[in-house]
Amino acid sequence: MSKIISIANQKGGVGKTTTAVNLSTALAACDKRVLLIDLDPQGNASTGFGIDNIQRNVQIYHLLTQQAHINDAMQQTIVPKLFIVPADMDLAAAEVEIRNKENREYMLDQILRPISRSFDFVIIDCPPSLGLLTVNALSASESVLVPLQCEFYALEGLAQLLRSVELVKKNLNPNLSVQGIVLTMFDSRNNLSEMVVNDVKQHFGKQVYQTIIPRNVRVSEAPSFGQPVLMYDINCPGSKAYALLAAELLQQENVIL
Repeated sequence: MSKIISIANQKGGVGKTTTAVNLSTALAACDKRVLLIDLDPQGNASTGFGIDNIQRNVQIYHLLTQQAHINDAMQQTIVPKLFIVPADMDLAAAEVEIRNKENREYMLDQILRPISRSFDFVIIDCPPSLGLLTVNALSASESVLVPLQCEFYALEGLAQLLRSVELVKKNLNPNLSVQGIVLTMFDSRNNLSEMVVNDVKQHFGKQVYQTIIPRNVRVSEAPSFGQPVLMYDINCPGSKAYALLAAELLQQENVIL
């Protein structure tokens, strides 16, 4: 059965999509079959693999509105063993269209069931808000991985997200857990980054991954070339960090590399 992990943070600009794209790539590079679900109407995860709008004619919106089957929407990415269900701005309408549906919180769960044995990991890139799309992601997932930017308001946003996770666990998905917290955009020249790292580790202990994702210009450049950073520049600090994060996650899952 697939391990389904939502990558979520209610705050934007924390490296959520970057983590979804590059962690998925790193897991595929470890010989795991991975499906990435782009569940953000901005469609940045799809753009990060060079999938243009013409190639998104069947996407997650069509699955949620029951116009297509998941096999019609899955695309092979430029990374071997890594597939994606893309998204674009049409997805924003899905929240309105499914609002009155029965079991509306479980629509993504039902979509994923037919392919649950086809992949080792399903990674869901959530939008930066706790709307019906994110609730669907959390209801379908075993765990949530939280990217956390090394900045002043980080802990405040994290507390809000963890409250939301507890609400979903209590009311919709009792099996949901926190996979871990990954610190992103770390700047070694900035004392504030170091303070945030210490604060988060003090509050959350072993829930925080040892791997810290540095602020790195190559990570920022890669999406504009339609590539994960591990393909764009495998030797840069960002690529090495995401490879280490994947190894840490696999060790967490007791997967032998």
